[in-house]
Amino acid sequence: GISKHPAARRYLRLKEHGVRVRGALNRFRLGHHAWTLRLRCTPDAGPVLAQALARRDDTFWVHLMSGGTEISCLQQVKSPDELLLDRLPRRLVDVSAHNVLRGFASPGTWRGIACLEPGEAEALQPELEPEPAAGLTPLDEALLKILETDGRASIAELAATTRTSESTARRRVEHLRKSGVLELQLDADPARFGFETQARLWMRVEPRNLAAAGAALATHPEVYFAAATTGPANLVASVTCRSGGELYRYLTERVGSLDGVRETETAPVLRTLKRVAMSEDDASSYRT
Repeated sequence: GISKHPAARRYLRLKEHGVRVRGALNRFRLGHHAWTLRLRCTPDAGPVLAQALARRDDTFWVHLMSGGTEISCLQQVKSPDELLLDRLPRRLVDVSAHNVLRGFASPGTWRGIACLEPGEAEALQPELEPEPAAGLTPLDEALLKILETDGRASIAELAATTRTSESTARRRVEHLRKSGVLELQLDADPARFGFETQARLWMRVEPRNLAAAGAALATHPEVYFAAATTGPANLVASVTCRSGGELYRYLTERVGSLDGVRETETAPVLRTLKRVAMSEDDASSYRT
């Protein structure tokens, strides 16, 4: 309900406080496999391993959890043979990899701070094409690289940087959006908005209730990721709350009331090293 110039100024202010919109490459729409990894390690190995995972191009949402003894992350690969499990250090206590079968809430779509009405939010989403994209062109890859840094880069900027016409850049970006390969996600630390407590949940749900439980989680403002996976814990979710007390109420009142949930395991997030992409500050600190 405001003009674009005040909106642009407000967004610049948000960027100064670490809030970004980034373009995320959804390799799942290209036929790749999405996996959620859970790694348990000795306390001295946790930070180093988490940093190494964050530097990889095929990982997202790298969390250091449980006092530094546990790590979780998402990885997208062409085939299970490309999973990095055989290249991990020996100080790991336990490793589990769970194939993502169905996504219910995508990373970066956290609604805890949202002020849009459901209809407004839905109007901003592209109408996905029925078939996923066949592959990426060199121009697509160049555009995605720019949008990963700044998801609000203008068509003029994209065209100038990739040395193509604005009409071509606009057409390719629209195709990437409608095919679901390009997702625009919020990259911000919820703690900046007063949501100090984050956690990863692994739930064991009866198969007949799995779809309904996942769909219900997707409506919870505390949830910014939820998916059905393989493995004994067949429903995984990431949540953020204002406090430990609020997390307790969420687990007992919201999650506890879902039909078919037999068991829930909770791991508090100590630090998030990577969300949609690694920040320039983090990348610089890791190199030093």
